[in-house]
Amino acid sequence: MKYYIIAGEASGDLHGSNLIKAIKKQDLESDIRCWGGDLMQLAGGLLVKHYKEMAFMGFLEVIMNLNAIFKNITFCKEDIAHFKPDIIVFIDYSGFNLRIAKWAKENGFRTNYYISPQIWASREGRIEKIKRDIDAMHVILPFEKDFYENKHGYPVNFVGHPLIDAISNRAPLDKAEFRHSYGIDTSKPIIALLPGSRKQEVQKMLSVMLSLTKDFEGYEFVIAGAPSLDKTFYTPFITNENVKFVNNRTYDLLSISTAAMVTSGTATLETALFNIPQVVCYKANWVSYQIAKRIITLEYISLVNLIMKKEVVRELIQNDLNYYNLKNELTAILAGAKREEILSNYQDLRVKLGGAGASEKAAALIIENAKL
Repeated sequence: MKYYIIAGEASGDLHGSNLIKAIKKQDLESDIRCWGGDLMQLAGGLLVKHYKEMAFMGFLEVIMNLNAIFKNITFCKEDIAHFKPDIIVFIDYSGFNLRIAKWAKENGFRTNYYISPQIWASREGRIEKIKRDIDAMHVILPFEKDFYENKHGYPVNFVGHPLIDAISNRAPLDKAEFRHSYGIDTSKPIIALLPGSRKQEVQKMLSVMLSLTKDFEGYEFVIAGAPSLDKTFYTPFITNENVKFVNNRTYDLLSISTAAMVTSGTATLETALFNIPQVVCYKANWVSYQIAKRIITLEYISLVNLIMKKEVVRELIQNDLNYYNLKNELTAILAGAKREEILSNYQDLRVKLGGAGASEKAAALIIENAKL
């Protein structure tokens, strides 16, 4: 059968790649065309458009790039019409995907959504578009099933979280070789810096994170470079000898880290699944933040806290993200009671996420839907 899969950012590329692998195992004749990234391409999908061409963050950035966005939408519709897939699979990236879904449904294509748009966080009214345009929804967060079914009367499938598989199926790491390759001092514990995957995020977050280096000289600070950004983009930030940089090897870095400062997003959950105590950071431009805080209805912004329904990790948002607060929180998670409390909560988090096999479960449901 023919599958058309659309992901628009790095996390979608990761989950899309594992979904493609699972589909190919279960449907040996599968023909997969996709929007995503290098990982989806390596998994066997024919890559049509790379997410690097689609990564716009915040309300102002989207408005400034509307022309490019509309061109992508038009091209996507034309490409789908030419390919004639048995099913279209949308992965998160709701602003783009829900527009394509409306057109797809009107033109008789089967539509499945894997990894729900975060309508539980903002613009909940989008549920009507989902009910109208999406034939089946496969969710990865435990509270999403209750949200869709009990609050909105829309049945969904909870398949578990694919990060569990992505992390547990990693190849073994030679830790000494990894440190040596990047010049990381073998005698110092590591504080990982995950400043995000978009230029705007990194520019807002990384300087604040690096302001702490002089206070923690016994640690090695290591920046996790995003696959969507060139290494040269980070060069101006690396001005201290105990700051190192690794590109596109975040999981390897987390596996040998002691603590982390993490920009809000999927990375907060990834860090938790590696059992690394963290401080969650978020800062947007003033206009985007003012708009966001008026439409987002959540008590927390990190997935860890949302899933656990309590503050497991500290969130420093907007003006609270400053040198003094960050220093205090980082100190608290490096040793002592706060660190142990976080690690204990991480174990409960794993249980709530539903265990292994999310990609395989989602693939089976998608293949079943494609036959309808």
